[in-house]
Amino acid sequence: MANNLYLTTTEGDSHKKIVTLGLLEFLLRKIEKVAYFKPIIHVSDIQSIEDNFSLFKTHFNLDIPNEQMYAYTFDEAEKLVSSGNYDDFLEGIVKQYKNLEEHYDFVLCDGTDFNIHTSTFEMDINSRIASVLACPVLIITPAYKKEIYNIIQSLKIANESFQADRCDVIGSIVTRVDEDRCISYLEILKEQEQLKNQFLSVIPESAVINTPSILEISRKLKATILFGEEQANRQVTRFSVGGMHLENYLWGLSDGTMIVTTGDRVDIILGSLLINQSSNFPEIAGIILTVEFVIDNMVLQLIEGLPATLPIMVVTDTVTGTISALDRLKPDILPENTGKIQTALSLFDTHIDSEELSRIIIKNESEKVTPKMFEYGLIQQAKSDKRHIVLPEGSDDRILKAAESLLARDIVSITLLGNEEKIRARVNELGLDLRQASIIDPVDSTLSEKYATAFYEMRKHKGMTLEAASKAMLDVSYFGTMMVQLGDADGMVSGAVHSTAETIRPSLQIIKTRKGVPVVSSVFLMCLEDRVLVYGDCAVNTNPDADALAHIAISSAETGETFGINPRVALLSYSTGTSGSGEDVDRVREATDLARSLKPEMKIEGPIQYDAAVSKKVAATKMPDSNVAGKATVFIFPDLNTGNNTYKAVQRETGAIAIGPILQGLNKPVNDLSRGCTIPDIINTVIITAIQAQHP
Repeated sequence: MANNLYLTTTEGDSHKKIVTLGLLEFLLRKIEKVAYFKPIIHVSDIQSIEDNFSLFKTHFNLDIPNEQMYAYTFDEAEKLVSSGNYDDFLEGIVKQYKNLEEHYDFVLCDGTDFNIHTSTFEMDINSRIASVLACPVLIITPAYKKEIYNIIQSLKIANESFQADRCDVIGSIVTRVDEDRCISYLEILKEQEQLKNQFLSVIPESAVINTPSILEISRKLKATILFGEEQANRQVTRFSVGGMHLENYLWGLSDGTMIVTTGDRVDIILGSLLINQSSNFPEIAGIILTVEFVIDNMVLQLIEGLPATLPIMVVTDTVTGTISALDRLKPDILPENTGKIQTALSLFDTHIDSEELSRIIIKNESEKVTPKMFEYGLIQQAKSDKRHIVLPEGSDDRILKAAESLLARDIVSITLLGNEEKIRARVNELGLDLRQASIIDPVDSTLSEKYATAFYEMRKHKGMTLEAASKAMLDVSYFGTMMVQLGDADGMVSGAVHSTAETIRPSLQIIKTRKGVPVVSSVFLMCLEDRVLVYGDCAVNTNPDADALAHIAISSAETGETFGINPRVALLSYSTGTSGSGEDVDRVREATDLARSLKPEMKIEGPIQYDAAVSKKVAATKMPDSNVAGKATVFIFPDLNTGNNTYKAVQRETGAIAIGPILQGLNKPVNDLSRGCTIPDIINTVIITAIQAQHP
């Protein structure tokens, strides 16, 4: 039988999605196969079946068909219950649940979201469902606009209701608590007799979660976005009707204002665009144009020709109807809201005692290591000794979005390099929160002269002049590398825009290789379905000789250890043991012997074929006495052609996550991205770099 948990709330607007996101992330770190099940879903003209699951399926890559993730729509459930078919209703839920339970190790059951008109009905329904599924229950209640005695009363009523149906209530979480009341509220909750022996926690109110984005508003209003669709994640703090003359209207504006006006108010529309270009006025979030008057085509052409625009959308309602709809808008977390998702996960990580929760809800943890488990381990390792990473490509959108995610999770400190005015303008356009990031422009930084002098001293024996050193420091790659060398940053990640040569060359000149390591090489961490392997070298050395191969093997084993992988090293070839000969296999054999002499304690085998390295059955035939064959974790390829093609083939055919390339052999960590890198690639590489910085 699968482990399970029933997540419920006492009322609406509880920000239950924060807890649901956090729980799924937490469970996937611990358990290989986790399912999400919502017994009853809300479906309407603005919320489809897919909308109920898209956030969790998209963010966590849950490969579960929608029809398996729920039993009834709310209307279907209400009709069955009200007609007296309660047994049929519960039987349908049990049937759907059992289908998931059969194929998954843990099922997270998400209760109804509570409609103000049906809250009593929903409380009863949730307790009956949790009881019939034999799920332990975790209760959520919001503290928004409530005193502590109201919160306690809500929890007591909910506990009594669930316990009356013989449910095991394992804990209570209070959300939306004022930041300065979190500690005192938790202490008071722990004093309550009825809540003793429960898991108790509080999560503070979040301005990010509690404000809608442009995208949320456009979907709620069924609006058409004319301009600024790429800024859809911008947060909106307030709404304002543009009814007065522009000169009078200006004084009522504030950061994050969404203006609602008609298409003929050209003064308000163009004035708002100018306001966002002026440093003397607040940042406008966007403009909603209502149906009363249509915006003129000449004005549209004028806006299209501007270098930067605001999000502008058109609705089919009047100003009055639009404002009324906006007043009823409840902020949500959409799959596209990466900033909100990361904020939610950070709130959960910061305020929930994961280890205590694990002891309560997880009966048996999987011994396998899934990509999600491995990535979580990396995040925790990076956070345990927080490091400072410099990102030279501060004008790239992917870098900015990755930086927001890393800062929201408090994983690293970040410095972005580039023109500060342009970076901040782009950050604003994308609706990102990078207030915690430092931004340095090498062109006018006071550090440039210091770095140039240091670089000149390092390289003057090579003919370097002070003038050339000063020019080099205007290059973000050289500037960032010098930050690392002089201790102003702990590591650098680049390559989203720059070539591998542009990233590595400054490192070789400034940071240089570690003592005893003659070659800089690279590895990929290959996160397969149930384990993590090390592949090297797949990115740097084209055709390494035996000496280079031996040192690549040693460096790769050390990198594996850094990331919690027990290194059993296989030097790969087209033959195993003494079965083959020739220049290529002899080179691998020589490299194996050299590596053994340099690191006699290291478990290493070679030459060995890939199948003998991974398959115990093949190993039993080809190398029965080997302590590596059949269980290798570190794979050293004989050349770049073989390594690069193999890692890409494994990645594409198995769906493995390839983290890297991770550079090894330098005195301080610098890592190279591919120019086709994704935001998760950047995040993982920064985390890897931070961990490398912890192991000088």
